[in-house]
Amino acid sequence: MDLFTVNTPISPAVPIVANIPHSGLNIPANIAQHLSQAYLPNQDWHLDKLYDFLPQLGVTVMQANYSRYVVDLNRELKEPIAGNFWSSVVPLQTAFGQAIYQNNPSIEDIRHRIQKYYLPYHQKLEKLLKEKVQEFGKVYLLDLHSFGGLIDDQICLGNSNGKSCKECLMLTVESSFTASNYQVVKNKVFTGGYITRFYSQISGVEALQIEVKYHVYLDTKQLDQPQSPDWDVPHFHQAKDKFRDVFAKISSSLKG
Repeated sequence: MDLFTVNTPISPAVPIVANIPHSGLNIPANIAQHLSQAYLPNQDWHLDKLYDFLPQLGVTVMQANYSRYVVDLNRELKEPIAGNFWSSVVPLQTAFGQAIYQNNPSIEDIRHRIQKYYLPYHQKLEKLLKEKVQEFGKVYLLDLHSFGGLIDDQICLGNSNGKSCKECLMLTVESSFTASNYQVVKNKVFTGGYITRFYSQISGVEALQIEVKYHVYLDTKQLDQPQSPDWDVPHFHQAKDKFRDVFAKISSSLKG
C-alpha cells in the first residue's frame, strides 16, 4: 500500500492544498501483532470520504493511508519521539492514557517508522506546497481533522493564535461554515498542530487547521462503541452535502 495518496484537481486548480494526516486506518501486520487492543480511539474517522469532493472544486488533496498510531504526522520530530499521545511522533498510550502495546516498540523499530512513514510524507507535502507557491505565488494549506471531546463546539479553526495565517483566511473559512449554520470557534483548545505551525513558515504559505466534531458528520449512536463508526449512513451523507457547499464557497473566495 502507498504511504499516502495525492488527489489532483479535476477542475481548474485553485491555490489550496487540503491535508488529511489522521484518517488513515491501516496498521502493518508487524506492528498490529504487538497491540494490546484491537480498537484504537481518536482517529479522524472517514475524513477522506467526507472530503472526497474537494478535487472537483480545484483543490489538491494529500492524505495519509496509515494510522496515526504508526506515526503521528502532526507531531514534531523531537524527543521523546515515542511517548505521550499529544506530543510524540510514536504514541505509546491512547488519548485516554491506555497502553497501546503489549511491549513497547524498540528504538530500532521507532527509527524505521520515522524513515519509512514520517519523513517521506513530510517531504512530499513540502514539495507539493512549494510547487503550488511557484504556480500561484501563494497557497492556502487547510489541515483537516476531527475530534470527539475537549470542547462541545461543532467547528474549531486554529491558526496558532494568528501566527499561521492572516485574519482574512480565517474569516473566509468561518463565514463559509456559519453560512451553512455551523457553530464555529477560533483557537479554542485546538490552535493548530505541528503541520499548521511548520508549513506556515514557508514563504507564500498560509496554514489553517480545521477541526470538526465527530457528532457533526458521524452517527452519534455509534461513537461510544469500541469499533470504527460507519460512514455509509444518512447523517454522514447529509453532512457531506453541507460541507460541499461550505468548501465551494471557500474555493471560490480563494481562487484568486
